[in-house]
Amino acid sequence: MIRNRWNDNEAERLMGKAGPDEADRQLALRVYTSRLIGADRDLVLHGGGNTSCKVVRRDIFGRRIDVLHIKGSGWDLATIEAAGLPGVRLAPLRELRALEALSDEDMVNLQRAALLDSKAPNPSVETLLHAFLPHRFIDHTHASAMLALADLPDAETVVQEIFEGRVACVPFIMPGFELARVAADVYESNPDVEGLLLLKHGHFAFGDSARESYDRLIEQTAAAESWLARKTGAVPAPATGENVQWSARAAEILPMLRGHLGKCSAEHAGNPDQPMPVMDLRNGRNVQEFFARDDLALLATRGVPTPDHVIRTKNRPLYLTREILSGGRRAVEEAVNGYITRYKAYFDENNKRFGGAKKLLDPGPRLAWIEGVGIVGIGADARAAGAASDLAAQAIGVMVNAQAAGGYFPVDETRLFDMEYWSLEQAKLGKGTPPPMQGRVVMITGAAGAIGQATAQAFADLGADIFLIDRDSRALADAGKALDGFHRTLALDITAEGAAEAAMAACIRAFGGLDILISNAGAAWSGEMLTLPDETLRESFDLNFFAHRNFATAAARLLCEQGRGGQILFNVSKQAVNPGRGFGAYGIPKAATMFLLRQLALELGPKGVRVNGVNADRIRSGLLDDAFIAERARARGVSEESYMAGNLLRREVEARHVAAAFVALACSERTTAHVMTVDGGNIEAALR
Repeated sequence: MIRNRWNDNEAERLMGKAGPDEADRQLALRVYTSRLIGADRDLVLHGGGNTSCKVVRRDIFGRRIDVLHIKGSGWDLATIEAAGLPGVRLAPLRELRALEALSDEDMVNLQRAALLDSKAPNPSVETLLHAFLPHRFIDHTHASAMLALADLPDAETVVQEIFEGRVACVPFIMPGFELARVAADVYESNPDVEGLLLLKHGHFAFGDSARESYDRLIEQTAAAESWLARKTGAVPAPATGENVQWSARAAEILPMLRGHLGKCSAEHAGNPDQPMPVMDLRNGRNVQEFFARDDLALLATRGVPTPDHVIRTKNRPLYLTREILSGGRRAVEEAVNGYITRYKAYFDENNKRFGGAKKLLDPGPRLAWIEGVGIVGIGADARAAGAASDLAAQAIGVMVNAQAAGGYFPVDETRLFDMEYWSLEQAKLGKGTPPPMQGRVVMITGAAGAIGQATAQAFADLGADIFLIDRDSRALADAGKALDGFHRTLALDITAEGAAEAAMAACIRAFGGLDILISNAGAAWSGEMLTLPDETLRESFDLNFFAHRNFATAAARLLCEQGRGGQILFNVSKQAVNPGRGFGAYGIPKAATMFLLRQLALELGPKGVRVNGVNADRIRSGLLDDAFIAERARARGVSEESYMAGNLLRREVEARHVAAAFVALACSERTTAHVMTVDGGNIEAALR
């Protein structure tokens, strides 16, 4: 159940911190309650909803002017700051209400022209609705309970029953000028109301203070929850937990689905190297209960609870029944092809109303309902996929509540098309270039070490989604915290039996599959060969050869299942070609790993899988710690700095340089069976 999180002490502290200016103090409270709202995932998800406040400020001439601060594009309520609530001159916005019509493009232009700061983000597309209402504070959310009410066939009757005139209903209209004008008209016909329910859209609450507006928002949402609980006799299960059996089944299904979706996306884009989508799996208790229903086929055609969802999830999911899954790869691919055919027909039919002016989005699904597996968000990267599955988890709760309370009837497909292909969204198409590694899932072993961390950061900086593996769980957690970018971690002894298969299955559960394996983990054993115990050599081979071999072959099987190529990158070592005295236990398995690299390149090349490696030398890491560096420098009679720079360039080679080599190889689309040397120049270790 929703609860009120207001804290008087925190509110007073923030007002005091804002200083003596009353406008700044009110804006501080606006930020505070916006964050309270954004922190509650059942109220808003992934940037949804918006908030505003009206204050009085002075312009450059010292004149008092009314200003509307409203959530700006790109900001999330959960983390919003004052800069995310750009100030807009209120008077010119209110003048617009006298117009008979206003295009979306003109509306955006006029709103930007009214900004106090020309560098500020675009104000919300619902700015005019906030401007036309008289209240100082306004909150707009998409709470699950309110969406369930909004999608009922008799929503107005139910709203009257629950709120007894304190909340009024606004008919569904696309966000923008017309909705703002109609909502203001509805309010002025009912000036005692404390909120508005926008049918098939969302909820507005308002008041003359931040506390009053927030209190009303929570009270109204709680009232809706209570009514639904009484009406349905149950509250949908929370979106928590995991079904282990379903997740195990996902490891069989998701790679082939991901591969075919990638193929279809590449055909749509006209780019054979188009990355595959990333996936996000959910199969907690709420999903398990939902999949036990007997009306899934019907609900799969009904659409999203609010048009705001359609941009991330499309209107309908790809519904894969157990019957389809039993047909194997061909049946799954046919189901995907059928989805794409239906989506194109939907696009073509609705695009006629626009004279064919709209540009077809990728017709593949952004959400899958897979029986015996779960709901799967599908996106260009892990964040997009996670957003899709978050919204889907909320949507199934709305569906369950609405169906039990009278029926789930969201906005129809024709009007939903107008939202999905809204001119303001279409204008963004083709603008901006995605990061070069967006959509690539990169697994790194030995990820907590210096080279592993540097490599993870280098790929994350290019937009990749990272799966970190290391035996040291504490160091792995620290590596994850230090990493900028989306990632998952798995603490695992990579030499253990079945470790490689477990790692691949975990990566599939996290991201739907794999694109690049960086087999990096290793450790050095020393000792003269004549006295080296067999057990020491076997232990070194387990880590420095067999673990590489096991992970590489497991990754290769996964990449082949996806059918879209991929890459395997090995951290070999200069020891593979230039052995050092007393390091045979390390160099011999590394030499075997270099041969493994070439053998795999030979065998996997026809399948589009590239296999390359890096030979590095003298990198400060777990293999070459401070004590070892000091000992080697003393033995050679040089300073530690000179020892580390003992190469042709006379400069120390760092972990980031090895990471850059991995990135270079990953981006070299027509290179395989290659070993790149990163040692500052060592003729004895040169491969050619």
